[in-house]
Amino acid sequence: MNAVPKTMAAVLLTGHGGPEKLEYRTDVPVPQPRADEVLIRVEAAGMNNTDVNTRIGWYSKAVHGDTNSTAAGPGQADDDDASWSGVPLSFPRIQGGDVYGRIVAVGDDVDGDRLGEAVVVRNLMRHYVDRRSYECWTYGSDCDGGFAQYAVAPSSESFAVRSDLSPAELGTISIAFTTAEGMLYRAGVGAERVLITGASGGVGLAAVELAKLRGAEVIAVCSAGKTDAVRAAGADRVIDRDADVVAELGARSVDVVVDVIGGEGVNDLLSVLRRGGRYAIAGAIGGPLAEIDLRIVYLNDLSLFGCTFQEDAVIENVVRYINEGRLHPLVSKTYPLSEIHQAQEDFIAKKYPGKLVLIPPHDVEG
Repeated sequence: MNAVPKTMAAVLLTGHGGPEKLEYRTDVPVPQPRADEVLIRVEAAGMNNTDVNTRIGWYSKAVHGDTNSTAAGPGQADDDDASWSGVPLSFPRIQGGDVYGRIVAVGDDVDGDRLGEAVVVRNLMRHYVDRRSYECWTYGSDCDGGFAQYAVAPSSESFAVRSDLSPAELGTISIAFTTAEGMLYRAGVGAERVLITGASGGVGLAAVELAKLRGAEVIAVCSAGKTDAVRAAGADRVIDRDADVVAELGARSVDVVVDVIGGEGVNDLLSVLRRGGRYAIAGAIGGPLAEIDLRIVYLNDLSLFGCTFQEDAVIENVVRYINEGRLHPLVSKTYPLSEIHQAQEDFIAKKYPGKLVLIPPHDVEG
C-alpha cells in the first residue's frame, strides 16, 4: 500500500455563495484519524443536491425559492441558520457526503485488519451524537467529507463493500440510495402502489429500484427526455413532470407518495393518496414552501413523514443489496475533482439522469 502523503488535493468551500466559493487546492493537509476513526483514500465522490444547497445557503429559513433559482440569484441566505442543523457552518469546509474508497490508516482502538477494506461512508452519522434518535452529523457539512484525495470517518460509519460495481458507481451509494431507502423504510413500503417524483435524479432512480425490490408497483414522474432511464430502473409507468397527476391517476389511487421535489405540486400529490395513504418527503428542490389543503390530510387519515434521520437498518439494507449484487446505479458522467465548477453547473442544469461523480487525482500525491 502506498505511503500516505502529508498534503492532498481537495475542494474547499470558503463560504456561502456562488461557485467561486469552491476553491480547488493541492496543498491541503491530509487529515489524521483519531482514536475511533479511519483514513480513507477516496476513489469516487458523488454529487448531490445537498452540496449545492449547502453552498448557496438554501437551508436558511430566509430562502423561499427552489434550488435552481436560488443558485442563479444573489445571496438570500442568513448565514446563521444556513445548514441542516440550523447551526452556522465553519469554513473552510470540505464537502462531499457520497464517498467510496479504501482504508489506508486507522486510529487507535480500530482493528488493523480494516486496512485495505473498500468502504462507503454513512452520510448521516450517528457516532458523533452518541447514537441519539433523530440526531445526526451530516458528512461533508457538520464535518469534512470526501471532495478530496483523503477523508477521515468513524470506523463504525465506514461500511465494507464487496462488489463488482465500479468506483464511480459505488460513489453514488452513501446519499442517493440511503435517502431513498430511508423514505421507503419510514413509510413502510411493501407490495403496493407507489408514486415517485423526481424519478430521473439520483435519489429518484434509487427509489424506483429499491421500491421494486420491495415488490411495489412503481409510477414515476420525470421529464420526457429521461423516460428511458427511469423505465430501465424498473418503473411500471412513467408520467411527465408537467402532467396533472390527479387527472392522470385519479384521486385516492396510490398507496404511498415518495417526494423529493416539494413546491406547489404537493397538494396534488396528497390528493392521489388513498384513505390511510402515506406521504414521505426528503427534499424540496422545487421549493421549500407548499400550500396544502389540510382537509385532504385529516379527512383521508393520511400520514406525512419527513425523512432525514435514518435507523441503522437503512444503511445495512443498502450495503446488503450492494454485496448481493442487486443495485445498479446509473452514472451519467464523471469529472476530475478539479472540474467541480463544471460538474455543479451540469448538475444544476439537470442535463443528465442519474448521478454525476467526482474522481480525485491519485496520480498526483500532494
